[in-house]
Amino acid sequence: MSSSSLTGLPTPEGRTPDRERRGVLDRVLALIERAGNTLPNPIVLFAALFLLLGIVSTALALAHVAVDVPGTDDTKAITGLFTGEGLRWLVENLIPNFATFPPIGAVLVLIMVVGLCERTGLLEAAMRATLARVPRATLPYAVALIASQAHMMSDVAAIVLPPLAALVFKNAGRHPAAGLIGGFACVTAGYAAGFTIGSLDALYVGITQQAAAVLPAADGLDIHLLINYFFTASSSVALALLGGFLISRVLEPRLGPYESADDEPVGQDTSLTLVQRRGLLLTGIVVVVYLGAVLALWLPPGAPLRGDGGAYVPSPLLSGIVPVLFGAFLLAGLTYGITVKTLTSTEDAVTAVTDSVKTMSGYIVMMFVAAQVIALFTWSNVAVLLAVKAAAVFNSLGVTGFWAIMAFVLLVACLNLFILSGSALWSLVGPVFIPAFMLMGMSPALSQAAFRIGDSATGVLTPMNPYVFLVLAMLREYEPEARLGTLISRLAIFAGPFLVLWLAILGVFYGFDLPLGPGAHIGLR
Repeated sequence: MSSSSLTGLPTPEGRTPDRERRGVLDRVLALIERAGNTLPNPIVLFAALFLLLGIVSTALALAHVAVDVPGTDDTKAITGLFTGEGLRWLVENLIPNFATFPPIGAVLVLIMVVGLCERTGLLEAAMRATLARVPRATLPYAVALIASQAHMMSDVAAIVLPPLAALVFKNAGRHPAAGLIGGFACVTAGYAAGFTIGSLDALYVGITQQAAAVLPAADGLDIHLLINYFFTASSSVALALLGGFLISRVLEPRLGPYESADDEPVGQDTSLTLVQRRGLLLTGIVVVVYLGAVLALWLPPGAPLRGDGGAYVPSPLLSGIVPVLFGAFLLAGLTYGITVKTLTSTEDAVTAVTDSVKTMSGYIVMMFVAAQVIALFTWSNVAVLLAVKAAAVFNSLGVTGFWAIMAFVLLVACLNLFILSGSALWSLVGPVFIPAFMLMGMSPALSQAAFRIGDSATGVLTPMNPYVFLVLAMLREYEPEARLGTLISRLAIFAGPFLVLWLAILGVFYGFDLPLGPGAHIGLR
């Protein structure tokens, strides 16, 4: 009877680890795993937070606590949930809190069409087309660049890209484990970067809108889907260069020369069929024509998608970017699916879309509870109180400006070891730190950009990431004796450099006061 390693996967025979032989890394990982396992399901966590917030707000309300908002003459009294006024608010607003929660609509709309593209095979074909003809020397950089855009595919990226990268590496005569591990590391540690837009961006910005609204300074701020676009696009290029360097110059040399085993899976052909190539070509033409039409409705003087006074920013195009992206993904998925015959009827298309939404059932339930927590934070004015206190603590410690941003990134990076869900973590820290940084003169766009860094970089280091175990199982096809500690030690190569470089890029934006996205400045304006 075989034993199991820390992953719960079977350990190769003859290599059974015991407690005495565990190294420091294994013990640290085991500690993280145990600590993370003590955390309740995010839905239960938010429910408990709602109850705690209700008790605290009621106690503060009975004590007649009020908070002066710095920079204004406004004084906000704390209102309690478990009072007559609070119970009336809850009964009247329970459903509106959820129905009007900004991330819900945008995320589900994008998931429907991104899921359509994934199920028709478009996304995988696009990755294959990109990697199949890449020269051997630049292959690690191509893998890293594609990985840094992969959040558009949501969690599918962590399943599809690593094994595909391993096959491409093997076919190119490189170590397949380098492609597997490097591809997964770049997908995860650079997850929130990219010049592509997806449901993750909609999720972030929806929570950002809600959290910023607690302060009067939010009036007039244009918080839209692209508020971090300049930052994430430039970051993805820099992280791709760094990721490619780490794969080829650090990770692959440590793996040594590759020798395939007798029972190892035979390398597969990663090229595309004639039909798939035709599908990609037609899809590209349709999307280019569509985007050209959108630009024609935005760029010319007097165009209907221009803003007030003919402004490009803000404008209906930016505030309505989700419907624009919906149209692009929908046309792309339908064109490719019909061409390659993965869609043979309208029923196939409907099934692909509905199946995509089915996978979001847990997210919808979590967002229902999270919406109540954020709404209570706002209505009770506890968010303002915590933000004022947090800003005062930062100022008293002399931690202001970019130093405060760095401290926030490190805090999120640590929390990300235990709370891997970006939506859950941003819902927890956003309502406190977005207003706190606004009181320090920093925009919600800057807070969101900082969160992206911490929410991504350390995801490769935690056994709470279920895809780590999937990658370990894939790795054992090439290295049967590989263990969790082996994999994490190799993934750790990426976490620190990605964190440092990404912070440096944000520092450049901060230091030169560069916009993080269209109309999204570093400070409040």
